[in-house]
Amino acid sequence: MSRILIVDDEENIRFTLRALLRREGQGYVIEEAADGERALEMVRKNAYDLVIMDVRMPRMDGMSALRAMREHQADLIVVLVTAHGTQKLAIEAIQAGAYDYFTKPFDLTEVRIVFRRAIEKARLLRQIDLMRKQDSGRYSFDQIIGQSNAMQEVFRLVERVLDNDVTVLITGESGTGKELVATAIHNNSLRKAKPLVKVNTVAIPEALLESELFGHERGSFTGAVSQKLGKVEIANTGTLFLDEIGDMSFPLQAKLLRMLQEREIERVGGNKPVKVDLRIIAATNRDLVKMVEKGEFREDLYYRLNVLPIHLPPLRKRRDDIPLLIDCFITQYNPKLKRNITSVSEGALEKFLNYQWPGNIRELENTMQRTMLMSKGSTITVEDLPPTMRADHPIAKPMESGFEGAVGEVLDQIDLRSLFDTEDFTRPLSDRLSLISDHIEKYLIREALKKTDGHRQETADLLGISRKSLHNKMVRYGMFTEEK
Repeated sequence: MSRILIVDDEENIRFTLRALLRREGQGYVIEEAADGERALEMVRKNAYDLVIMDVRMPRMDGMSALRAMREHQADLIVVLVTAHGTQKLAIEAIQAGAYDYFTKPFDLTEVRIVFRRAIEKARLLRQIDLMRKQDSGRYSFDQIIGQSNAMQEVFRLVERVLDNDVTVLITGESGTGKELVATAIHNNSLRKAKPLVKVNTVAIPEALLESELFGHERGSFTGAVSQKLGKVEIANTGTLFLDEIGDMSFPLQAKLLRMLQEREIERVGGNKPVKVDLRIIAATNRDLVKMVEKGEFREDLYYRLNVLPIHLPPLRKRRDDIPLLIDCFITQYNPKLKRNITSVSEGALEKFLNYQWPGNIRELENTMQRTMLMSKGSTITVEDLPPTMRADHPIAKPMESGFEGAVGEVLDQIDLRSLFDTEDFTRPLSDRLSLISDHIEKYLIREALKKTDGHRQETADLLGISRKSLHNKMVRYGMFTEEK
């Protein structure tokens, strides 16, 4: 049951808000205070999911009370209300930690939506806090797992950026842990007490991304009924993590470049520069150097982002770390899944080590959860593994160099006798030619994957097909377990 504190020196405002919340029918526990000083005393003694507070009050104003409350409870959700709304006050409130802000007289429908979202966020924060207590330290720097030479180089680079504000560009395939490294950098940096705001640029529609990043002014476009602060302003004084930066459009690249150069932004529909002070950590699974060469990414922005690059190796290039990661996931998921897994059989470990892991650590983590659930005892065996891992995929014999070797490998996989059988013309010519074509296509895709080190977008570009088409062909030929 959610507990809510209403703070306002006007009794009629407290009555209105109390009645509004009770009409929600959620059984909220509602308490009241007439000034900021009394509200602060109550927050220090009790746990509240939401505080709704006026800005101008006797004894202690709302902004002072907000800051003191946030010092006591950093994740406390506070919504500010005032009859004297200004743009400067709105920015100050958000930067001080307010969840939202609206002015009197307020629209009851809008207020109801804000309260619902705030209470839902409080519920999620409680769940996250519980998970953190169960899994403390997961995002600290020393909890990034790896003893391989490749990961030791990553640790060395991360240590270099902890005590300064340089822009960091993290590269690597999907699932290699780019967000984990970005979080660890922030949590061990000089800005660790400030906000870390994460934005996945491909998860937000292109038409909305500019507003999401830089905010907008009221009336700047259809549906912009009020001013909105963007992720950049919310991250001010802290860290902004931009994931999938390689998929950002050219116009937005230009705006991001200006922010990095001038340390200021303009909201959509606005013409007044807003100064910002924050650290940028960007990440991508694409090769920005090749994109710059092809004119797909701004060269000047690339150099601004690439001040200190950190490349995360794919799991197949750090196989020494797989046993460590397996032990880590067993320790992490035993209590969550109510299992008592203590070991992995030699045969199962061999399968783990030989598998190519196209999804990298994310795939390994998901596989471990599934395998632990399927295991009938305290030891994970080959029988507990997913079919794709249990299947034998013999390593292809070394191919002879040159044209003859390539032709030989393809022909070794085709029943030539059946193709040239002139006694049986029931098999259509198109089927015979298609069989040869399929094997050649599979061979070329595999070789292209080798050249691009398994990067699918680059492989698709190399072959002159779309990424979706490449994916479909790899599924058709069962190539995901062969990907390198």
